[in-house]
Amino acid sequence: MKFLSKLAVPAAAIAAVLSAPVAAETIAIRAGSVIVDAASAPTGPATIIIEDGRIVSISEGEGDTNADREIDLSDKTVLPGLIDLHTHLSGDPSGEFWRGATNPPEWYTLIAAKNARVTALAGFTTVRDLGSRTDQVMQSLRRATSDGVVAGPRIVTSGRTIAIVGGHGDTNGFRKEVNDAITADFACTGPVECAEKVRTASKYGADLIKITATGGVLSQQGRGLEAHFTPEEMKSIVDTAETLGLKVAAHAHGARGIEAAARAGVHTIEHGTYIDEAAADAMKASGTTLVPTLMAYEGIKRNLGKGFYTPVVEEKIRAVAEIAGTIVERADRWGVKVAFGTDAGVFPHGENAGEFALLKANGMSDRSALASATTVAAEIIGMENEIGRIAAGFSADIIAVDGNPLADVTVLEDVDFVMVRGRVIE
Repeated sequence: MKFLSKLAVPAAAIAAVLSAPVAAETIAIRAGSVIVDAASAPTGPATIIIEDGRIVSISEGEGDTNADREIDLSDKTVLPGLIDLHTHLSGDPSGEFWRGATNPPEWYTLIAAKNARVTALAGFTTVRDLGSRTDQVMQSLRRATSDGVVAGPRIVTSGRTIAIVGGHGDTNGFRKEVNDAITADFACTGPVECAEKVRTASKYGADLIKITATGGVLSQQGRGLEAHFTPEEMKSIVDTAETLGLKVAAHAHGARGIEAAARAGVHTIEHGTYIDEAAADAMKASGTTLVPTLMAYEGIKRNLGKGFYTPVVEEKIRAVAEIAGTIVERADRWGVKVAFGTDAGVFPHGENAGEFALLKANGMSDRSALASATTVAAEIIGMENEIGRIAAGFSADIIAVDGNPLADVTVLEDVDFVMVRGRVIE
């Protein structure tokens, strides 16, 4: 069977296929070549056998498989599905912050389902979603994509973001009574209250904790981009998360905020705009990884000067626009580990792979860039024995492209075939 990305299939038929269990069907993928992981060279023609949503074997050539179904990718390079460590599936780009007071939660659920499919079709078979618009949207979508009810990637989610009162991630920009009515109630003050928010996030199904350790660019909060939480508050968050088996991702722009978050023991720094040597040293000492989200900066620059954002947001965008182009360069200079993440939702979902070109422009090799979105990212979310490689026993999260991404990683901007957990996404 030749995979056809443009095949027209009735909606009811697609729904039936997605809702059906993978069962014990044996699938054989005939590949032109296979990149089993970013550290390995492409093979010649090979056959991948999949059963029950898992890879059973990879063998050279085209043996007799007795498979129930064959997928012909003999003119493609087949490789592990990509991982984006920073997305917001329940949001699309918008400067209209006030819509948070007019859109119902159901709207964001539908947007998230739409974006899940778009993201998977772009080759991203696993995402870490860091901060959803409403309670339980991402926990529900996580289940729906896992069960095959909705087409989309594997989802690891923080649920809501924990912020300081009035800070980035809290509700801002409205009259007091509106702020009070629509707040997510995930803002905290003091170590005890912040620990309670971690426990609440865990209670409602968070896979990890997301905090806004510094000010942010796109919120109506205009108090700069340095540290928000006190060191004691952040340490309480990290320690409480650790007792629950959860890791912490920290949105952080300012250098001292990055340093403080790293000293508290956060697992990843998201953005890292003003990283300097002292912040880098703290990250290395704590084993903290940088997720630079370069596409976010490119996305927000597109709308400057168009009345898209409020004046307070425009001012912050202009402040970060230039220095953002050297984030990875600086991190590499000081020996900080980098993993792939985009902040999709700040720019249109489905453009996630544009991050690869930006990583290359920052001096990263094609091989290292691919690793950042496969083996390195898998390790960050504790799934290095499940995803990020094509290997026996691993989940059948597989994509196919023309060309060789180890020679030019930007070929990943045009993905021709996607399989998530053994299900083909069409």
